[in-house]
Amino acid sequence: MNIIARTHYGARKEYIPMNETQNPLATRTLPVIALRGIVAFPHTTFRLDALSGSVLLAFSYAMEHNTSVLLLCHGNMLDEEPTNEDFFTVGAVAKVKKIVQNPDMSRSVIFDVLSRALVLDLTQGESFLMADIADLEEEIVLPADIAPEYIKRLRDLLRGYEILQREGAHSALMALETSDDIGRLCDYIAANLLNDFRRKQMLLDEVPVASRIASLCVRMAEEIEIAVCDAKIENVVRDSIEENHREYYLREQLKAIQAELGVEEDEEIQEYSEKIAASGFPEYVKAKLTKELGRLAKTPFGAAESTVLRNYLDICMEIPWGTRAEGETDVREAKTVLDEDHYGLQKVKDRVLEYIAVRQISPDVKGQILCLVGPPGVGKTSIAISVARAMKRPYGRISLGGVRDEADIRGHRKTYVGAMPGRIVDALTDAKAMNPVIILDEIDKLSASQLGDPAAALLEVLDPEQNSSFRDHFTELPMDLSGCVFIATANSFDSIPAPLLDRMELIELTSYTDKEKLAIAQQHLIPKQLANHGLTKQQLRITEGALYEIIRHYTKEAGVRELERKVAAVCRKAAKKIAEGTAKSVTLSLSNVVSYLGNAKFLDEELCENDPVGIVNGLAYTTTGGDLLKVEVAVLDGTGKIELTGSLGEVMKESARIAVSYVRSIAVEYGISSDFYKQKDLHIHFPEGATPKDGPSAGVAMTCAIVSALTGIPAKRDVAMTGEVTLHGTVLPIGGLKEKVMAAWRSGVKTVLIPRKNAPDLDEIDQEVRRELRFIYCDSAKDALVATLAGQPQRTLDGICIPTQTNSTRTTCQV
Repeated sequence: MNIIARTHYGARKEYIPMNETQNPLATRTLPVIALRGIVAFPHTTFRLDALSGSVLLAFSYAMEHNTSVLLLCHGNMLDEEPTNEDFFTVGAVAKVKKIVQNPDMSRSVIFDVLSRALVLDLTQGESFLMADIADLEEEIVLPADIAPEYIKRLRDLLRGYEILQREGAHSALMALETSDDIGRLCDYIAANLLNDFRRKQMLLDEVPVASRIASLCVRMAEEIEIAVCDAKIENVVRDSIEENHREYYLREQLKAIQAELGVEEDEEIQEYSEKIAASGFPEYVKAKLTKELGRLAKTPFGAAESTVLRNYLDICMEIPWGTRAEGETDVREAKTVLDEDHYGLQKVKDRVLEYIAVRQISPDVKGQILCLVGPPGVGKTSIAISVARAMKRPYGRISLGGVRDEADIRGHRKTYVGAMPGRIVDALTDAKAMNPVIILDEIDKLSASQLGDPAAALLEVLDPEQNSSFRDHFTELPMDLSGCVFIATANSFDSIPAPLLDRMELIELTSYTDKEKLAIAQQHLIPKQLANHGLTKQQLRITEGALYEIIRHYTKEAGVRELERKVAAVCRKAAKKIAEGTAKSVTLSLSNVVSYLGNAKFLDEELCENDPVGIVNGLAYTTTGGDLLKVEVAVLDGTGKIELTGSLGEVMKESARIAVSYVRSIAVEYGISSDFYKQKDLHIHFPEGATPKDGPSAGVAMTCAIVSALTGIPAKRDVAMTGEVTLHGTVLPIGGLKEKVMAAWRSGVKTVLIPRKNAPDLDEIDQEVRRELRFIYCDSAKDALVATLAGQPQRTLDGICIPTQTNSTRTTCQV
């Protein structure tokens, strides 16, 4: 009895079971090994590499019961657990031939595929499928009347496969000439030459040889046609790429898509072209941008180079080529602006006004590059901004602190990933003019690295002979920077690279006096913070006494940054009280500063109650201003050792050794034993040991302290001194005199000893401070000893500066 079954493709086929005359309904049940996208053909050897899950269980069952398995393909490529409906109707019965051990310790099974089988029913076993099957009868030869035509057609198709260089086509062609079993040959060709598993399954479904060879010819013809079509497409794309040299397959696809959508490809190119034509750029810039635009037009949309070119065009078109600020420079208006923005700093303002006056008379003058040097918070950057406002020019600020890459100045090559122009170009872009004021902040913080020396790159920027054609690596176009006004700022000129320092004119800003800080707070800081906190002058009033207290005991700085923070803190607390309704207005006076800001943070250095032995008041200059620095010397029995403590630097240690050597040379004059350096140890100490100290200007103070300690003569408690001493006792000039004198004045010192060569520097000191202090000019260390040691015979010292009011007292504002 024949069996009518529906195949997986919906077609109804009639199958003839084997041995129908003996047992027309004879069936058997076999374990199923599910194959995903793989078809096994009879009379072939089939290798299965993956043994896992239900496949492994089905295989184990077949080995245990010494039975065959059914190799059955299913078409569900996404699911590892297919349903019964996913399986095809016809499979292949196979017997295990051998098990192979792979190098990676996995196992593969090789099957001998025996025959086709029709699946009558699928049932789920314990963990794998079992199939009721009926073996299908196989035909061997073709009917004689149709054999020649099919064999000729199959031969032609195999020759087509051979032309396409399909592996196995030649072997199949040779087998066709010698084999009489056409059915088995069809299975061999289908297994080895067809690619798509669905076409293979169609061949497996065909049991009659005539139907099988006919189906094979159709499937092979389909694959040849697809292969020829693919080859034509590949040839067309290859020819297009070779013809244009820079075109890609994706661009050909993009053209086709754009043509279908009706999108114009050159809309972006046209937009760029119109922008370039409408810009006021110089001709050499337009020519360069037009050239790069042409390269972009020939570059595929998705190519990496197209992104680089777009980035280049976008950045270059933001640069203000040919645009210049037309502000008029007027020295009188500039003076008004500087006076409005800054209190004091008269010498700095005069130098800036001289610079502006030269610019007013000769706008094309070159070579004047200012560098404002001073401690933090004294207003260097704000002065530079005021210069820009006074000159009616935009400004661009470049922060150089921590810059260690040359590309930060010159830019990167545009071909690099993430390439950007340098900071000079960024400053011009931000200012929207080619002649702005460019502020080079923290130029002393530059540092070199393996990436290059940014200071060397700045040489071209600041050199008036070269910066008319400065070339950024990114833009690759010359830029005229000669019209820019460069103003640099630094905390110390010692760390500015020498080649840069040679190109700049230094303007030094010293620390503010208490009086200047008071005026700055009243005129600038308090109004600014009141506006920031939404308060009015009627709601918050800060008296002079309170401001002096904050300046002297709550801040310790050269500038006014911390002072502004303290004012802001007072504003916040006042705003809180007003918002809570506990007060309608607040007045900060000397009596209630502690309630708003807590206890004082910095106390004035107090002088000794009596004239001490071995303790002398030195003076130091720090980034926060001046400081009173005590020098202590102790003489101990010993063997002549010198102990130095107080976190001293090498220069200061050398000054101590020089002072000891000088004291040895004058020991007899002061009644000191000539061999004290053999019998006594000297311990020289600078208090606040955690604070690093260095510099040569403590030499005079150490000399006086050593003589006082060795002679037992007390040192005057109200005398402070500064100066470097040589081996022969000569006193050399020092720096930071203004800050040191201010520290002495704040500490209640009455007399200050300074090197004679520093006498002209007294002009920089506030008149109020000069009236309250007595200055003594010292040529040698002996002059300092006479003025410092108490009980010494009085002698006339040339150069003693006697104040007009020797009994004046310091003024303290209390409200």
